[in-house]
Amino acid sequence: MGHKIHQIRNNWFITLLLHFVIIFLRFSTSLSQSNICRTACGELPINYPFGIDDGCGSPHYRNLLICNNGKDLQLRTPSGRYRVLNISYTDPHIVVSDPLMWNCENRHLAPRAYAFSLDTSTPFSLSKINNFLFFNCSDAVISQPHPSFCEQSTDRCDPTCDTASYLCQNIPICPSLLGHAPCCSYYPRTSESLRLMLEHCQYYTSIYWRFRDGAPPYDQVPAYGVRIDFEIPATTRCLKCLDVRKGKGTCGFDTQSQSFLCLCDGGNVTTYCKGMLQNLSICIY
Repeated sequence: MGHKIHQIRNNWFITLLLHFVIIFLRFSTSLSQSNICRTACGELPINYPFGIDDGCGSPHYRNLLICNNGKDLQLRTPSGRYRVLNISYTDPHIVVSDPLMWNCENRHLAPRAYAFSLDTSTPFSLSKINNFLFFNCSDAVISQPHPSFCEQSTDRCDPTCDTASYLCQNIPICPSLLGHAPCCSYYPRTSESLRLMLEHCQYYTSIYWRFRDGAPPYDQVPAYGVRIDFEIPATTRCLKCLDVRKGKGTCGFDTQSQSFLCLCDGGNVTTYCKGMLQNLSICIY
């Protein structure tokens, strides 16, 4: 009888010890992953849902933003890497610069540059306030009501490339640099239609409408760049994690399972930072 009690105690002790080892290992792993989420790249703020360190932000945006040399933020897409000029979290969008697009500083381009594209599996989308201007296009995309490449997929293309658009008549900042190059305005519904359109034109640019600083919402000015809208996935767990009353953590994810983690100063948990060790042990049991 005494031998059985001794054996039960030993088994209980071993089980308890294993639980502590598991807690320690997970806690030490969490410590190694904490305090690595940078909140800025150069002068651009990095907030949820973005992250420039793996495991930070939302997994939907994993590895899409790159901080080059600690100051140059870039967006990674299937067509290349693009410098990020601005990020807004109140009106969720980013603005990128495409080095292969025409602008006042980048006007000596080889014809038919690669078209800008986005990964359709990401929560990014081309903003509808972008205006794409194409230069030296063939008559096929200007005179015909439906360009030939739209005949089989009319839902992917707008009817025509408008030569009488406002921006073609009023090129921002440096209109004289274009000389007499024919211009037309076209909004592509997909990145593919943008690529197909460029096959009929020598080069192109993107102009978006931005709000003047400190001006009323209706006061906008044209600027060179591609505006890309994004979604902020709001989850109850992330809101609790960010809550100051619950310890004010940072929303992140497990780099292997991509499941949610609340990143805290002392480690990472699945709930929120306040009472972290207790939360950590609960998720293990």
